[in-house]
Amino acid sequence: MDSIIIQELLAERLLSPRTQAQRSYPVKLKDHEKQYVGFATLPNQVHRKSVKKGFDFTLMVAGESGLGKSTLVNSLFLTDLYKDRKLLNAEERISQTVEILKHTVDIEEKGVKLKLTIVDTPGFGDAVNNTECWKPITDYIDQQFEQYFRDESGLNRKNIQDNRVHCCLYFISPFGHGLRPVDVGFMKALHEKVNIVPLIAKADCLIPSEIRKLKERIREEIDKFGIKVYQFPDCDSDEDEEFKQQDRELKESAPFAVIGSNTVVEAKGQRVRGRLYPWGIVEVENQAHCDFVKLRNMLIRTHMHDLKDVTCDVHYENYRAQCIQQMTRWAPVGGALLLCRVKGRVCPVPLGWRSSHLLLVNGAEEYSRCQGGALCREKLQIAARCTGRRNN
Repeated sequence: MDSIIIQELLAERLLSPRTQAQRSYPVKLKDHEKQYVGFATLPNQVHRKSVKKGFDFTLMVAGESGLGKSTLVNSLFLTDLYKDRKLLNAEERISQTVEILKHTVDIEEKGVKLKLTIVDTPGFGDAVNNTECWKPITDYIDQQFEQYFRDESGLNRKNIQDNRVHCCLYFISPFGHGLRPVDVGFMKALHEKVNIVPLIAKADCLIPSEIRKLKERIREEIDKFGIKVYQFPDCDSDEDEEFKQQDRELKESAPFAVIGSNTVVEAKGQRVRGRLYPWGIVEVENQAHCDFVKLRNMLIRTHMHDLKDVTCDVHYENYRAQCIQQMTRWAPVGGALLLCRVKGRVCPVPLGWRSSHLLLVNGAEEYSRCQGGALCREKLQIAARCTGRRNN
C-alpha cells in the first residue's frame, strides 16, 4: 500500500508544471565539454558508411599455365573460385588463345563485405610464338578504363560500378635464370596501366640460396629494362616501429617467392595448409618456407586501399588525361560520348561530332598509311569543305 502511495506522489511531482520547467533548463556543461564541437566523430561516420556500402577489389593473375595461379588465389582468400574449371590437355593448350575470364565472389569477414573479382588469363605464354600475347590483356584493361570514363561522364554517376583492375599478380617461372623475353614484354606493356606485383611461383622447387639469387637477378633486370612495378609507399613519421619494420621486410622480400596449397596436412600435431613431400612438409603460412604470409598481408591487410588509390589517381588519371587532351584538340564543346580511334588509341569523344569531323581526326593516320596519299587528300579536302559550309 505504501509503495502505491509513493508511486502516485512521484508521478504527481514529475507531471507538475514546476518540475517540467526545471527539467527544461539546459544542463550545465563542464569546461572540457564546452570546447568539444563533435567533428572528431567524422572517422566513425566514414567507417560506418564504408562498412555499410562494402568494398570491391579487382585482382588480375597472369603467367604461363602450371605455375599455381588458381591455387594461390584460393589460398589467399580461403575460397574455391574455380569449382567448374575444365582442365585442358596438351593438344588443347597448344591451340588455345589468350582468354579473359572473370570470377566474382562476395566475401564477408566480421561484418565487412568485400566484392572480389578475379580476372584470369588462361592461355597466356603457352603458345610457341608468344609475340604480343599480352595484347588481349592490355585491351581488357583499357576497356575497363573506357567504361569507367563513360560512366563518370554520364548522368547517373551515383551508382558507378568500378571494374578497373587494381592489381596484377604476375607469376615468374622458377625454372629460368631470371626474366624471359615474354616476361619483360608483358610487364613493359602493362606497367603504365596497372599495379604489377611480380611473384616467383612454386618456390618449393628452389632452396633458400637459389631463391635469394633469383630475387636479386630479377630485381636487377627490372631496373635494367626500366620496368615500373608497384612501389610500396613510405611510412609516415608517426607510424609505430612495428609497422615500419613490417614495411621494410616487405620491400626487402620483393619479388615474393610463394607457394599455394588447398590441402590441409598434419605437421607437428597441428593441421596446416601445405604440401607433403617424402622429405618433409612445406607449410604455406610458414615464413621460413615462403613469402605467402607477406604477400597476403600486403595485398589484403596493409596495401589494398593504396593499390586502389594508385589505380584511380595515377593509372586511370593518365588514361583520362590523354582522352581529354585528344577531345579538346579535335572536338567541339558538348555532346555525349562515342569511341574514336586517335593515333591507334581508342578514346571517347563527343557524339556531337559530324562524320566530317571524325574523318578529319582519322585522316592524318590514314594519310600516313597510304603511299601516294591521293585518296586521303581527296577525302580530307571534301571533309574540310563540308565543315566550312556548315560552320558558315
